[in-house]
Amino acid sequence: MTAAQRREQLIGTARGLFAQRGFDGTSVEEVAARAGVSKPVVYEHFGGKEGLYAVVVDREVRSLLALMQESLTGGHPRVLLEQATLALLDYIEQSSDGFRILVRDSPVGSASGSFVSIIGDVASRVEHILAAEFTARGLDDRAAPMYAQMLVGMVGTTGQWWLDAREPSKDVVAAHLVNLAWHGLAGLQPAPTLRSRTP
Repeated sequence: MTAAQRREQLIGTARGLFAQRGFDGTSVEEVAARAGVSKPVVYEHFGGKEGLYAVVVDREVRSLLALMQESLTGGHPRVLLEQATLALLDYIEQSSDGFRILVRDSPVGSASGSFVSIIGDVASRVEHILAAEFTARGLDDRAAPMYAQMLVGMVGTTGQWWLDAREPSKDVVAAHLVNLAWHGLAGLQPAPTLRSRTP
């Protein structure tokens, strides 16, 4: 195995352990044992558990941000909301271990951490969409940053729940999230659908 292959093997092994047990519950000894190497090999590649964890988290952050950025392709504000919601749920579906790593040691309610940073980045992207919508409706656009945090927080928290529940389907969860976000409790539709999924 080349050094690059060994590095990837260690990252993959550690990713699974960090997802299952978190940072504190994972040891260099266990990563090494599962990879079939000695502890010094892990230290040689990453300098320790902190370095290995940083690499794993950085990859997950880049992966999620890329999905979020690709999803916001434009169109009606409601469709943008659908796209962002589906992108997060897609990531959870495709990379459950990665999402567990991001939220386990930095839950949505905390003040710092990888997932919180991603949520903040998405909120700043949503902010200008909301500001334009508020202006068009004659509302004070200075409230847009607060509403952007509310929206992405709602999606992020629901994503944490859906990570384990997986019922109902992703499209149904997204449709209900968008229904609440777009219509509010007073205007909920009895059978919401996604415009972007309707032919």
